[in-house]
Amino acid sequence: MASNGSAFWVAEPGRGEIRAESLPEPGPDQVRVRTLHSAISRGTERLVFAGRVPPDQYDAMRAPFQAGDLPGPVKYGYLSVGTVEAGEPSLLGRTVFCLHPHQTSYVVPAGAVTPVPVGVPARRAVLAGTVETALNALWQARPMLGDRACVVGAGLVGCCLARLLAGIPGAEVTLVDVDPSRAEVAAALGVGFATPERAPRDQDVVLHASATGAGLATALGLLPDDGAVVELSWYGEGQVGLALGGDFHSRRLGITASQVGALPRTARPRWTPGGRLALALALLRDPAFDALLTGSSRFADLPTAMEELAAGSLDGICHTITYEDA
Repeated sequence: MASNGSAFWVAEPGRGEIRAESLPEPGPDQVRVRTLHSAISRGTERLVFAGRVPPDQYDAMRAPFQAGDLPGPVKYGYLSVGTVEAGEPSLLGRTVFCLHPHQTSYVVPAGAVTPVPVGVPARRAVLAGTVETALNALWQARPMLGDRACVVGAGLVGCCLARLLAGIPGAEVTLVDVDPSRAEVAAALGVGFATPERAPRDQDVVLHASATGAGLATALGLLPDDGAVVELSWYGEGQVGLALGGDFHSRRLGITASQVGALPRTARPRWTPGGRLALALALLRDPAFDALLTGSSRFADLPTAMEELAAGSLDGICHTITYEDA
């Protein structure tokens, strides 16, 4: 017998709405998940909501359980945590993470959910997808004990990067942002803080996650000779201008992209995407990540929250959605 749910859709660029969803009964090797929390990915979802994804990236940017097509109507999102209430017996009653859009309940293959470890609260577990992104970039950057490291951009991705770097023995980690108030978050994460003009130079590891041309220019300025910035920002249709006629050539600097859709070449012999996600969830036993959970809205208010995000009036780092009364 089918059951009912509700989902958030981008009806058209700049406008979202809640739509009814009809759910089938889970078949063999499937589960039905009742959502507890989801999170808004400020960078990607803001671009999707505003209709700023380049057409040639529509296929590359498809979310695992996306419905509809960009620019809309489209059901988009990938940070969801809930409880398995039907289906695969070994998962019944388990709290799980899934790369699913914002929806009150959903039916997916059992292999598409990852159990949340004991000791990780359900709301904190929505960070798994972002910690996975940070983990992937650090496998690419390959920081070592005692390294000096800077992360430019104190948004959600940058903060997750900084906290993981802080766990490396002897590492000196600085979070760099134009907003001086992010110094409080940096302290909660156990790392240093600097505004761009005060950021330390000659860093062994530099990662950029501000999604601005100015931030990328700052990151390049923190490198030693022959260094390279690991770039995590995605700019959508935005264009970035950089002054590459000076130090970039004479100091042999570089920029290398990092994207969670594929494992870094050096990690592929050891890891799978599923193993990477399980590791990210295990790393969330660290309560310091709670400092990144800075706001919450009810599911019914998600269309308004997305409008506020697009307008720049929804402050904070990670905004979560609660489904208690959905």
